[in-house]
Amino acid sequence: MEYFVDKDSIVREIWGKSDTILMVFAGASAEFALNKTVDWLYYTGKLPEDPLGRLFSTVNYAKAIVFSKNKTALKAIDTINNIHRSVENSRGKKIPEWAYKDVLFMLIDYSIRSYELLQRPLTNHEKQEVLNVFNRVGSRMKINNLPPTYSDFQLARKAHLNQNLDNSTLTKDLYKQYRKHLGFIRYHLLLESQILLLPDSARQMLNLRKTSLLVPMISVYKFFRSIKLDWMIKEVLLPSAYKQDIKQMNIT
Repeated sequence: MEYFVDKDSIVREIWGKSDTILMVFAGASAEFALNKTVDWLYYTGKLPEDPLGRLFSTVNYAKAIVFSKNKTALKAIDTINNIHRSVENSRGKKIPEWAYKDVLFMLIDYSIRSYELLQRPLTNHEKQEVLNVFNRVGSRMKINNLPPTYSDFQLARKAHLNQNLDNSTLTKDLYKQYRKHLGFIRYHLLLESQILLLPDSARQMLNLRKTSLLVPMISVYKFFRSIKLDWMIKEVLLPSAYKQDIKQMNIT
């Protein structure tokens, strides 16, 4: 039986490394807070109550899609759809399609940005491959008018960033929750990571600096990783309660 994502796909390479995944969600955590539909996250209460737990729950779904056989991956996507439908039925209104598309777009964009930051530049073919995989996820979720090429995606992504983000009261509250659950040092590490990753428009909306204090540390981290000692940095920086979960993110 074939896999949803080919075994030699760059998408498996990206989503098989814990450091890349953590950077993806550093970026996504900012856009979730800025998105004009952030009220949906507050309706269930799950993200503000336990942002780290939600991270690992989302990672498990992503792994079930990226590393599973086709039938299992499709079942995982259908489960995500059913969860959303249940929330919509409970609230008595529909999540806008553009909001689903926003999430898909941020996963595409931050997968590429994170891998290029920590590993190497991707070729145009590899970027298209990332888009193709997530477009298949979006198609299964019945999201319409997905951009077929990476150049189309870049235009659509820019339009969504300009139209669908806002620094609202809920944005500020969600950042308070991030700080509460991460603690002072890890919270500021999150902010510095977001400076590295975010598109300029989102970074400016959050009033973040243009240059991250982590820039000189990236080379240090890559060196530690090259000699198999990156675990020492993760041991110091990451919450002890989630260290085992983070180790399990490493597949490739």
